[in-house]
Amino acid sequence: MQTALITGASSGIGEAFAGELAKRQTNLILVARSEAKLQQLAQQLREEFKIQVEVLVEDLSLPGAAKAVFDAVTKKGLTVHLLINNAGFGDWGAFADRQLHRQVEMIQLNIVALVELTHLFLPQMQQRRSGAILNVASTAGFQPLPYLSVYAASKAFVLSFSEALWAENRSCGVRILAVCPGVTDTNFAKNAEFPQSGAGASLKGYASSEQVVLEALQALEKDQPTVVTGGLGNQIIVNLPRFLPRDTLVSAVEKQFSKFGTRQ
Repeated sequence: MQTALITGASSGIGEAFAGELAKRQTNLILVARSEAKLQQLAQQLREEFKIQVEVLVEDLSLPGAAKAVFDAVTKKGLTVHLLINNAGFGDWGAFADRQLHRQVEMIQLNIVALVELTHLFLPQMQQRRSGAILNVASTAGFQPLPYLSVYAASKAFVLSFSEALWAENRSCGVRILAVCPGVTDTNFAKNAEFPQSGAGASLKGYASSEQVVLEALQALEKDQPTVVTGGLGNQIIVNLPRFLPRDTLVSAVEKQFSKFGTRQ
């Protein structure tokens, strides 16, 4: 039986990955900072699907946390066949008005921890000539987003990084996939402190986490480098930069997003 390690597993897309993989009889290593939520989810999945579920409580926005996860997995003698780098968050508002430490934490979680975990687990997969790494990017990674500047830039990094690794590892049997959801029914808007109306409200009623997960796992089976989930609307969004000048596109996004207001 194979084992998947999922970061940000306590809610949203990470929790949906855990549920779907458990149905497929995959043992799990669940990583997040919310111990109570992780333990509850782990117990539920153990009882329902009769699989092994390990819980690792780590805040990956802190330096050294990714290495602590790897060391804990190694100490337990576990083999990770599928690494899902899902943990991440955004922060809404004009960059200069937002707290610097939160921007740095976002970079640490969305980029640094993802790179560290990939670098730690990838060599083992290469040696076995099997395995997969699934990195959760976003449709935000295809263009700059005023008022979500660091978040969009971090997801652009994840997209580029993942596609490069896909090409590097095709010959050694390791699959790499960048998953790019659009707006999804999760706690993203609340955690990013979107305004209560406008942009925050507009995030409701879109793709479910379960839909994102199913499309992602289908793309992984096909060894695609990238998948944009959520239908035609998201395909249009990610392809707009190919047809519009960059200054025109980013100016239009700024005008649209500025209508929602910002929070300091």
